[in-house]
Amino acid sequence: MAASAKTLAHDKPNPAEDWTVVLPRRGKQKRNFHKVIIHEPKKQEEVWTPADIETNPERESKLMQKMQNCIKKLESSSFWLTFSDQLQTPEILDQFLKAVCSEGKMPMVIYGIGSIESYEPPRLQLSLAILMKRMFNWIGEVEVFDPVISLAESKVLAALGCSVLTVNEQGRRQTLKPMMFFMPHCEAELYDNLLEANWRPDLLDNIILFGNSFEAYEQHWSVCKNLTLADSRKHILAIRQFVKEHAIDSFSDDFFRAFHGSSWHFFNIDPHTDLCDAKL
Repeated sequence: MAASAKTLAHDKPNPAEDWTVVLPRRGKQKRNFHKVIIHEPKKQEEVWTPADIETNPERESKLMQKMQNCIKKLESSSFWLTFSDQLQTPEILDQFLKAVCSEGKMPMVIYGIGSIESYEPPRLQLSLAILMKRMFNWIGEVEVFDPVISLAESKVLAALGCSVLTVNEQGRRQTLKPMMFFMPHCEAELYDNLLEANWRPDLLDNIILFGNSFEAYEQHWSVCKNLTLADSRKHILAIRQFVKEHAIDSFSDDFFRAFHGSSWHFFNIDPHTDLCDAKL
């Protein structure tokens, strides 16, 4: 993969606050993403390794059982039935198939998953990604990164068919081919970094993003008019005019904290558009 090296095969948002810092973090711990621009791995980049390296078969087995239970819980829920039905509607499925038609497979990049060992919302989010991969054979390799991931979590992720990145990309993966980014409840800075690293029509059109609603960011900005806040999400606000957004239904109490405020985002930008003219 061009952009990375690898090892190892919420309460409802408050419109008066930076609502992307979801939960305190019961579902996800606050994460220190160092600002690193990633194109090709460079020698000076610091290789990431888990801070928590204590593990044993019993710990890994308990975590795997938690994940298996979570996958079963989600798969048998009305939330998953509604979500999977939405994925197969023409307006969404056609966007996926259009993206993969030239490649055959679309990799999935999961940023900011949080601790799947400590909290249920990250387990539910990962379960959703796993069920999607099982559902669609055109979803390719699944890559995961969060600085809080432990060695035990890394091993369980590998056993579930995911690879854990060893470089903190800070969300700056360049999309030279179609990619799905699975980023529910990440900080606004991470979405903004992804957009900034791909601030060209051809690269943005390769992105399919599942994460916090860009429309909600825009509505929040229209109310608060906080310039400091706007600076951390300037690319989110500028790209809104080129994004087709489909909100998901998180009506279920069991899954609200894991998925509330999440949307699918598809980009459709004329190749001759000069994004330097976009209002940042």
